[in-house]
Amino acid sequence: MTERAPKPCDSSVVLRVRDLRTHFFTNEGVVKAVDGVDFEIRRGEILGIVGESGSGKSVTGLSLMRLVASPPGRIVSGQIEFGGRDLVEASTTEMQDIRGRRMSMIFQDPLTSLNPVLRIGYQVGEVFRYHLGLSRSKALHRAVDMLRATEIPSPDRRAQSYPYELSGGMRQRAMIAMALACEPELLIADEPTTALDVTVQAQVLELMKTICRERQTALLLITHDMGVVAHMCDRVAVMYAGKIVEYTDVHTLFARPAHPYTAGLLRSLPRLGAKLRRLASLEGQPPRLTRLPAGCAFAPRCPRAQDRCREVAPDLTRLGNGHQFRCHFPLENDKEPQA
Repeated sequence: MTERAPKPCDSSVVLRVRDLRTHFFTNEGVVKAVDGVDFEIRRGEILGIVGESGSGKSVTGLSLMRLVASPPGRIVSGQIEFGGRDLVEASTTEMQDIRGRRMSMIFQDPLTSLNPVLRIGYQVGEVFRYHLGLSRSKALHRAVDMLRATEIPSPDRRAQSYPYELSGGMRQRAMIAMALACEPELLIADEPTTALDVTVQAQVLELMKTICRERQTALLLITHDMGVVAHMCDRVAVMYAGKIVEYTDVHTLFARPAHPYTAGLLRSLPRLGAKLRRLASLEGQPPRLTRLPAGCAFAPRCPRAQDRCREVAPDLTRLGNGHQFRCHFPLENDKEPQA
C-alpha cells in the first residue's frame, strides 16, 4: 500500500452508545455481560476496549452488530445510535443491509470465520455481490483489488486459494479485505491478532491503522493487550464486570490512570530497559457475573478498597478534559507516579 499522510480527523460522531445492557438468562441466573455501557466513536478515530477475559468486551461488539445469540442473550435496554438510527430497534432486514456495508466486524480466528470449501476471492467478492449487486466476474475483480490493498502478495493467485492454503497472517488480511470491501463507516475488530505471531501481529495492526486513517473509518478495537492499545488507539474504554470503569484518551490513560484496575493492568506490562523484576499481577479473579458484590465489583481485588467500596457502587465521575471513571478513591490525587 502506498504510504500517505492521514487526513484530518472528522469530528462527526459515527456511533453513540447509551446505557447499553446485554444480559444472558441462564439456569444459574442472569449474567449481566454488558451492564450500562456508554461511549462514542468519531470518524477516523480508533477506540480501544480493554479488559480481562469475561469483562464484556466481545459481547459489547456483538451487541453493536446485533449478533448476540438469542436465547440465551438479549439486549434488554439502551441505545445504539448509528447513522441516525437506533440499532436496538432495527429490524432483521435492516441489520442485514447494515452489516458488511456500513458496519463490519473482524473476528479473532479467521480460519473459523472463513468458509473452508470456498475460494478466498469468492468469499471477498460475495460482499460486492450482496451489497452492490455486481456480477460474479466484476465482484472477483474487486476482490482481487481489495486483497492487493491489504498487501497480500500475488493477489490474483491468492484469490484462487482456499483458506487452509494461506498463512494465518494472510487469512487475517483476507478478513480485513472482506470487512473493508464496501468502505464501511465503522469497523469492529475483536482480538484480530490473537492467533498471530508477534511480527505478523505488528504488520496486521499497522495495516489496519493505515487503512482506517486513509479511509477515515472509525475503528472499535477490542483487545486485552495494553501494548496494542498504546500503539493503535486514540481513546480507551477499560471494562470490568460488564461496566466501563475508565474512559479517556490514550495519553492520559498511560500517564495518569485514575482507576486502580487500570493501574493494575499497566503494572503488568513488561518494560524494555527496565531493571529485571517480576511482573506485577492482579490478585484474585473477576467476579461471577451472576453474583456481583453489593458495592464496587473490583473491591474484593482492590488494594485501596474501604468499607464504602464494599457497600456502595461508585457513580461515574466526569472531569473537564473528558476523563471518566468509576471509583470512590481514584488514583488521580496520589502524588507518587503510577508504575
